[in-house]
Amino acid sequence: MAKNFISNSSESTRMFKSDLLEPLSKVKYYVPLIIFVPLIVFLVWKALFDVQTPVLEFFGWLAFGLFVWTITEYVMHRWVFHFYPKAAWAKRIHFIFHGVHHDYPNDANRLVMPPSASIPLALAFWFLFDWLLPETKIYSFFIGFIGGYLFYDMVHYALHHANFKSGLWKRLKHHHMLHHYQDASKGFGVSWMFWDGVFRSGFEKKKETQ
Repeated sequence: MAKNFISNSSESTRMFKSDLLEPLSKVKYYVPLIIFVPLIVFLVWKALFDVQTPVLEFFGWLAFGLFVWTITEYVMHRWVFHFYPKAAWAKRIHFIFHGVHHDYPNDANRLVMPPSASIPLALAFWFLFDWLLPETKIYSFFIGFIGGYLFYDMVHYALHHANFKSGLWKRLKHHHMLHHYQDASKGFGVSWMFWDGVFRSGFEKKKETQ
C-alpha cells in the first residue's frame, strides 16, 4: 500500500484546534518511564514480598507476560493501528492514533504513547489479565507485560532517532524504516521481528540487505 504523504520535518503538526487537547497528543520519550517504572517497582514488591511468589515462579510469570506483550504489540500494530476505516469520524480517530505518525515519522513528540492513551489501555489490560489469570499471578505477569511495553516505546524512539552501525539494532531499524517508507502493509513488529516471520508479514531478505 503506497503512502500518499510522508513529511521528513521534525516539527509537530497541529492535530487539534483545542488548546486543551493539543498538548495531550504530545509526549516526551521519557514520560512513560516516569509513569510505569514506579508501577513495576511496586509490582515487584507485591509479587515477591507481599504475596511471596516463589522466585522461579515469579520469573516464569514475568517471562510469560513479556511473551504475551510481543504478540499484543504485533496484533495492535497490524490489526488495530493499521485498520483503515471508511467513515470520516473513524478516519479521524485512526489519524490521531497512528496515521499522524506515518505522515510525520520524525516528530519526536509523537513517537511514544501519550499518558492519555497508555494509562487507560494499561488499566484495561490489567483488569482483563486479573480476570483471566490465577489469583495473585497478575503481579508477576504484569511486570513482564508493562516492561515489554516500555521496551517497545524506548526502542521505537531509538529507531527513529539513533544511528545503528551493525547487528540486530541496525536490522531492526531497517525493518521499521521499510515499514514507514516502502510498504506499510508489512513489517508490523517494532521491538520484535519474530511475529512478522510467523505471520509472513516481513520483508524479503534481499530487500533487507540493500
